[in-house]
Amino acid sequence: MSLDIIGAGFGRTGTLSISVALGKLGYPTYHMTDILFHPVHRKGIDFWGEVADGAPGSQHDWPRVFDGFRATVDYPGCAVWRELMVAYPRAKVLLTLHPKGPEAWYDSTIESIYGGTGLESSSDFGATFNHMIDALVWHRLLEDTMDHREAAIARYTSHIAEVQAEVPPERLLTFSADQGWPPLCAFLGVPVPDEPFPRANNREVIKQWLERMARLRSMRAPKSPG
Repeated sequence: MSLDIIGAGFGRTGTLSISVALGKLGYPTYHMTDILFHPVHRKGIDFWGEVADGAPGSQHDWPRVFDGFRATVDYPGCAVWRELMVAYPRAKVLLTLHPKGPEAWYDSTIESIYGGTGLESSSDFGATFNHMIDALVWHRLLEDTMDHREAAIARYTSHIAEVQAEVPPERLLTFSADQGWPPLCAFLGVPVPDEPFPRANNREVIKQWLERMARLRSMRAPKSPG
């Protein structure tokens, strides 16, 4: 199975809802939550650690991590959209945008994933995951702007312009989840489903993950004597 869709939009742009939608259209989609929540895909963290440590533009054994998927959206895949276009020259590119604009994207990111996933660096998985996110997403893709609101919003906007300038128009759809099925289905050449467009609350997923990790840390913490 080969990737047919490369998600180039940042995380926190409705990517969880869109990944569910793509799955309903017949495109199993790789998303950050696959790494975090699905044991069979957690092994891919070593691969992404190698990608984070490699030079920008480097090519890797992409089928090693995307086996069984026809699409990828969200981090970390969107951080290597150029590399994936080279590896999958027939794939279409999906540029996801936050429905409420750049400022809403920034606020959503700050309030959820930028604060950390709650993974402890003392575990091999946690250390590799945290390093990957720092190096590949916050440093390479976001250019160390997240601590500065205006700079981060400018980076979000410049990223959109880069994708739109570099991807041939016939291969690109700029899309937000509030647009629903029609533009996405027209882009992919598939029928519009007779059901509402998915509305997956990724912020709640992240919140539940953080709460779960906090509970686990509390359970493992040594108790005070007496």
